[in-house]
Amino acid sequence: MNIGKIPLADWINSGVDWLSQFTGFFNSVTIFFQVIIDGIQWAFDFLPQWVFILVVLALTYWVKRGQKKISFMVFEVLGLLLIWNLGYWRDMTQTLTLVLSSSLIAIVVGIPLGVWMAKSSRAEIVIKPILDFMQTLPAFVYLIPAVSFFGIGMVPGVLASVIFATPPTVRMTNLGIRQVPSDLIEVADSFGSTSWQKLIKLQLPLAKTTIMSGINQTMMLGLSMVVIASMIGALGLGTQVYFAVGRNDAGAGFAAGIAVVIVAIILDRITQSFNKTSK
Repeated sequence: MNIGKIPLADWINSGVDWLSQFTGFFNSVTIFFQVIIDGIQWAFDFLPQWVFILVVLALTYWVKRGQKKISFMVFEVLGLLLIWNLGYWRDMTQTLTLVLSSSLIAIVVGIPLGVWMAKSSRAEIVIKPILDFMQTLPAFVYLIPAVSFFGIGMVPGVLASVIFATPPTVRMTNLGIRQVPSDLIEVADSFGSTSWQKLIKLQLPLAKTTIMSGINQTMMLGLSMVVIASMIGALGLGTQVYFAVGRNDAGAGFAAGIAVVIVAIILDRITQSFNKTSK
């Protein structure tokens, strides 16, 4: 028996075409996210390079109190000076803008979703498959609707990064709250605590370490999207890598890649130190 092909692609194209008519909504979303992106980028552009390096060192010194930090601070100085020397400083700040913007949005959306999953088994059953879909769908696929709805530039790059990077924050928030010992919940109930009081004063503080691990993974996934997002006009170090690939320029690609690695290590170690500080 010959079974006809399911027109899945046609259905999806029809859905995208139908959504594309809501231009006012998508323009409003674009403006909102552009304000966030422009604000972060303005702050980076406002700071001279040497002041930026001092701010990073001060942040590292603060979050790594009680930990070995001198060797890492030396690495930060040398790494950032290398990026400055290679002429990638502006690209680095644009990459940081992309990562921080997408991470901020992912955290604002992800933590409440994780709390909802922890509080409702029905919500967990519904949201878990969606998170699986978001994480396993090839990242390139997100670029198509992002361009259709938001054009090219930083905004669709940030939104594609948000979709790809949000699941770890949601999952780890859910896991952290569910791992809070039941006897502590019973003690809070015995003192007449409301659900809101238990969440704010007990569950979130005890789950902070796990939640910070999810935020760390969200930032790393957002950084992994910089080259992919450059294909739709997102600026930064990913653009330099993308252009180097197009020109078959191994040297330029390696230099830009080293800059991405330096940024990734700095972000990873700082967020991990926040996690250790919170214990």
